[in-house]
Amino acid sequence: MFVSDQIAELREKYLRLVGTALAGTIYEDPPLGVFGATEFDSRIRDGGWDWPSRAFTMVGTKRLKNVRDLMVSAIELKIPGDFVETGVWRGGASIMARAVLAAYNVTDRKIIACDSFEGLPPPDEKKFPADAGSVFHEYSDLAIGLETVKANFAKFDLLDDQVIFLKGWFRDTMPLVPSKEIAVLRLDGDMYESTIDPLNHLFDRVSDGGWVIVDDYSVVPAAKTAVHDFLDARKISIQMTPIDDVGVFFRKG
Repeated sequence: MFVSDQIAELREKYLRLVGTALAGTIYEDPPLGVFGATEFDSRIRDGGWDWPSRAFTMVGTKRLKNVRDLMVSAIELKIPGDFVETGVWRGGASIMARAVLAAYNVTDRKIIACDSFEGLPPPDEKKFPADAGSVFHEYSDLAIGLETVKANFAKFDLLDDQVIFLKGWFRDTMPLVPSKEIAVLRLDGDMYESTIDPLNHLFDRVSDGGWVIVDDYSVVPAAKTAVHDFLDARKISIQMTPIDDVGVFFRKG
């Protein structure tokens, strides 16, 4: 076996192991019971249809692998820029992105993890009518503190100066994102406001050939509406690619 083949095999094993640990499948992490189920079901976890009790992400194995695959593609195709995630919960998707950089020994890209680290904002129904009736701000399980997320990165030995945390409401923090170029932008805002703000401020920084992921596109109508309002305003026609029954992604340029 050539050395390059050995390296590729080790990368695959490492990233697969990181993925199973992040999603909680390796130890069959039971869900919180928000949606009724209290026993681990690999089929449900695969699609991210439960809220894990201890795992580091609720995006499920397919959307987690999507992060991995797009990060690898950005590296191999030399698409310039950072990974930016808006809405990180316990940090799992951003941890996966950082693990890819580690596996490929990439030191010139950063992971920008943006979140209030206090949960979601109450809906501003006058400014964003599509958010009327949103109750996400009432879910205390969505409020994961910054120090907890940092500790989660550290558990994987991936907390370093290539990871930048941006704390606050997106309406305030999106202009402060330090990335001049973005290879992968992952939107996980669960609301119209928390989806449109990152698009307004960050879409133009996504490199040609880079990707935009919309985590909750198929299950949160307000998020889907925000995406299409933005694209329609720019007269951009995009073909969405489904990841699973929840998330989609598209390529810019």
